[in-house]
Amino acid sequence: MRWTAAIRWLERRAQDVIVVLLALMFVSFLLQIGFRYLLNKPLGWTDEVTVLCWVWVVLWGAAFILRDSEEIRFDILSSQVSPSVARVFTIAGSAALVVLFAISLPASFNYVLFMKREKSAYLGMRFDYLYSVYVLFAVAMIVRHVRLAWRAWKGPMAAEQPPGADTDAR
Repeated sequence: MRWTAAIRWLERRAQDVIVVLLALMFVSFLLQIGFRYLLNKPLGWTDEVTVLCWVWVVLWGAAFILRDSEEIRFDILSSQVSPSVARVFTIAGSAALVVLFAISLPASFNYVLFMKREKSAYLGMRFDYLYSVYVLFAVAMIVRHVRLAWRAWKGPMAAEQPPGADTDAR
């Protein structure tokens, strides 16, 4: 019980981050429209804020908010085979993703560290702050796909359970 409550609390905080980022994006977008078209004085920094927020929303959301059941999957083949073969597909696909993310992780981390030398044009923000979310995303994808492969190995997948059954308890 205590573990589940802690995970739910962390999920809500991850959602709070997304809400703040979307709000910043929206306000920056409105400021850009207002200054460009009403005052004829475009703001450059609003583009940077919007792009930064968008990158973080996508990767943060995929890493910490998106559930396995909400992921887009190409299941053209796996939906046409038996459940046991579909589980093998899931295990193989997840294993491949884990290996690829794990192999790329050191280079990604080094790239993020390298990008501390570069700064954005208007805000002067270091790019390692912007790209650091990718390292979090990669680690989260490794953990997610290890868990997904383990669940496929141990038993029926979520698709084989009745509709509405939430099997993605974080």
